[in-house]
Formats: sequence, C-alpha cells, structure tokens
Amino acid sequence: MEYEFLRDVTGGVKVRMSMGHEVVGHWFNEEVKENVALLDEVEQAAQAVKGSERSWQRTGYEYTLWMDEEEVMIRANQLEFSGDEMEEGMNYYDEESLSLCGVEDFLQVVAAYRAFIQQK
Repeated sequence: MEYEFLRDVTGGVKVRMSMGHEVVGHWFNEEVKENVALLDEVEQAAQAVKGSERSWQRTGYEYTLWMDEEEVMIRANQLEFSGDEMEEGMNYYDEESLSLCGVEDFLQVVAAYRAFIQQK
C-alpha cells in the first residue's frame, strides 16, 4: 500500500493512496482532517481487538471504518443499498468506495500521517 502526503495551498494535509486503497486516503481527507484524537481512538481500538474475536466500528459523516484483529475495512456510507435495486447483470463501481487492508499496514499509515501533520 503506497501513500503520499501533501499540503494544499491552505496548509491542509491531503492523502493520496495507491490504486485499490483510494478510500483509505478519502477517509483521512474527509473524516480525520488532522484530528489527532480520532487517530488515538483508532489506535486504541486496534489494541483492544488484538488477540480477540471482537471487532470495532466507527461510523463517520462520509465513511465507516471497521476493524478486527487482522483487517481494516473502510467504506463509503452511501454504499448501503441492497442488491434488489440493481438490474440483473449490472454491478456498481465501488473501487473508490470500499477498501480493505491489513491492520498493521493501516497503523503504519496512521503513524506516518501523525508524523507528517506534526511537521508544520
């Protein structure tokens, strides 16, 4: 999972992720927005579910983050519709609406993001 942190003209941090993980970048850009308390909450949740059968979920304004011991899933909240609404043989494009990655990989991005925003 490759990523890049940038500052826009206002000094705000923007995250770009490699193909297949774009939603992780969107989650940082739309939900985190340099909110260190949210990063703390996610890291604490990762510790809480480690070595257990439990999972943790945080529903944000645009995206929901779900985590268990091994995997993180981030999906756009707009994806909540049933397959009955779809014509047979049709599917929807969700590459930029859903992403899965390992917990350790995700926590590495969280740590790198935290370090980047502290470089102001």
